[in-house]
Amino acid sequence: MESSRNITWQSSNITRKEREQRYGQRSVVIWLTGLSGSGKSTIAFALEKELFAHERACYVLDGDNIRHGLNRDLGFSEQDRKENLRRIGEVAKLFMDAGTIVIAAFISPHAHDRQMVRDLFEEGDFIEVYIDCSLSACEERDPKGLYKKARAGEIPNFTGVSAPYEAPQQPELTIDTEHESVEQCVAKVIAELERRADQTL
Repeated sequence: MESSRNITWQSSNITRKEREQRYGQRSVVIWLTGLSGSGKSTIAFALEKELFAHERACYVLDGDNIRHGLNRDLGFSEQDRKENLRRIGEVAKLFMDAGTIVIAAFISPHAHDRQMVRDLFEEGDFIEVYIDCSLSACEERDPKGLYKKARAGEIPNFTGVSAPYEAPQQPELTIDTEHESVEQCVAKVIAELERRADQTL
């Protein structure tokens, strides 16, 4: 676009490293991906609460919450889903630059779209966490009644039913919410953060 040629990135006088030192943590993006009903939001908010209890600066970017405001102009076509994730990636990057641990919970069904987001970050700044849960278990939970509507044909292009979900082939971490408790899942993510930061949270 023509306007993009006439803008310049304005750098802060405070670096990301300085913010990290102030907060006593390494900022990072934890990207939770999985089917609807797999437990992404549950894990995300439980993780946020645990990190906050340890005095960490953190924030959850949740799929439904984002579509209430920032991305409420987007639908669920493949192109709109891609744009939804692109915007979230850029927002997550800003949060991370502010020294925050970002927890992003999005179905993000396509591998190429997740790669697009990953490419926004430097090596080590993006942790892909696959929330592994079978379709049958997600349908049985169906906390929002979406699978029932999708099976009835009321929701087109629904991931797992009438649209594909491409599971990550090499995520940094895989969590099995079908067989592990919320506490166990959160502990796994924290252990990964501790390993990367070489410190105890």
